Amino acid sequence: MEFELRSAIMRKSGDELRVAPNLDDRVRASFSWQAIQAELLRDRPGDFNLARLATDRHVAAGNAARIALRWMPRDGPVRDIDYGELTSASDRFAGALAALGAQRGEALFVLAGRIPALYIGVLGGLKAGMSVTPLFSAFGPEPIRTRIEIGRGKILLTTASLFRRKIERILPQMPSLSHVIVVDESGEGDPPAGTLDFARLMRDAAPAPPAPPTGAEDRSFLHFTSGTTGTPKGAMHVHGAALMHYATGKFALDLRAGDIFWCTADPGWVTGTSYGIVAPLLHGVTSIIDEADFDAERWYAILAEQNVNVWYTAPTAIRMLMKAGPAVAAKYRFPALRFIASVGEPLNPEAVWWGKEVLKLPIHDNWWQTETGGIMIANTADMDIKPGSMGKPLPGIEAAIVRRDADGQVRVVEAADQEGELALKAGWPGMFRGYLDQEERYRKCFAGDLYLSGDLARRDADGYFWFIGRADDVIKSAGHLIGPFEVESALLEHPAVAEAGVIGKPDAMVGEVVKAFVSLKAGFEASDALRSELLGHARKRLGAAVAPKEIEIVTSLPRTRSGKIMRRLLKARELGLPEGDLSTLEGST
Repeated sequence: MEFELRSAIMRKSGDELRVAPNLDDRVRASFSWQAIQAELLRDRPGDFNLARLATDRHVAAGNAARIALRWMPRDGPVRDIDYGELTSASDRFAGALAALGAQRGEALFVLAGRIPALYIGVLGGLKAGMSVTPLFSAFGPEPIRTRIEIGRGKILLTTASLFRRKIERILPQMPSLSHVIVVDESGEGDPPAGTLDFARLMRDAAPAPPAPPTGAEDRSFLHFTSGTTGTPKGAMHVHGAALMHYATGKFALDLRAGDIFWCTADPGWVTGTSYGIVAPLLHGVTSIIDEADFDAERWYAILAEQNVNVWYTAPTAIRMLMKAGPAVAAKYRFPALRFIASVGEPLNPEAVWWGKEVLKLPIHDNWWQTETGGIMIANTADMDIKPGSMGKPLPGIEAAIVRRDADGQVRVVEAADQEGELALKAGWPGMFRGYLDQEERYRKCFAGDLYLSGDLARRDADGYFWFIGRADDVIKSAGHLIGPFEVESALLEHPAVAEAGVIGKPDAMVGEVVKAFVSLKAGFEASDALRSELLGHARKRLGAAVAPKEIEIVTSLPRTRSGKIMRRLLKARELGLPEGDLSTLEGST
């Protein structure tokens, strides 16, 4: 594959537009949030409860028998849960919570693998008017304790095995918890001492308890996001974000009722909640829920055998599929697949071209954050793609590049191809409403009516946005501002490189020099010759001013559990600095 084409526009062909996209120029021109609200709440005016809109609405429309969740356990038969069953089960769990004395606005934490009880618990908690926080099941005890303490968790839903391994010994350190509900995955019998049995509560609960009203500004989710230092921040979201989830599912992911959809993100992360639970259910699609961990053969088989129409995954997963080789993909056919999207970190250009070559479809990158609550900028189905770009702002979203003047004022950069901070005009429905108990930290995210994302980017003459790096990741070398992502993308074009992470290393002469850490694909071994080859490859692609001066070949790179390479950790370890918050580090306990 000629990756020199990485800067070319990828024109959409008829084969790649298997149905007319939901979004086109006419829809863009006529878009309004008021129209989205009228469409979503047509039969339930004023009812902004995310869970009732995601389940009850479809039952009322006569679609109770439509499959909502297709659960694929690690082993054993597939289980289909239709919208009728999901509505009834989430109603019962809401009733169980009410019977336990749960009050509107109190915090429900859910710690479980991708099992049906997780989805029932999240939806039931929303129906009960609680603030819900799904936690990643691979978290160790300390990250769990920290988040429950910050969020003042009232009730915890988990599994018996996770309780015994992670919760039991830290339970005395979480005095805010009134109840722990456990799911007995093994069917072995009584719940652990001091806990409540999920199945028994569900049997005893009222089938359709009175539903507390939830308005657009009532809290729905508390999502935690980690910075480079300090404790995790709790970003507060509201039920009115239903408009955002619905609109972005329709326009960014091209969802339509009856689709088979697979979001590979775990619900312990905001993507897995927003687009693994809420958005697909709002659209009445069937979501694939795979309990197992990544396996290339299994993933390809799911795409093929389950007739997946829309697939939303992460750059890390795509690179792992690339690493497995095209021969694995060649065993399968994906005639039903029409749209592939990616999020979590910027998608390197070669991955977009790989999708077109191997999967016969391009991969559409998009950009958003925990704080934005939904997709902001995207390569949509109706757009030609510039590989490496995150696309254009969605309807209803106004994005700009800004810089601070010498007097500290934030000003919009009007000219194209100028680097600066990516900012969004505040007011979209999914915008977070604050950091829990950190009002000053929240205020610093805004300059007037602009939300400052902390991401550096540029906008080209055609209106496409290009990610450069986090503001605190940018490397300053001999007067040049160097974005790590650009360097990493160039290194990933080399056939030996599986992953790359780039940092700035202090240098007395030029301020910082670029240092890269790379892991290798199977079949390649570290050597001085390969290191020299990689240095030359990068210099040829990037030029001497931007290319790394040092390359270290490592076995693996530190990543968050959601797949992002932790550049700050690479830098801390290189310089012998404090490593900061490691609660999201893959493999941490």
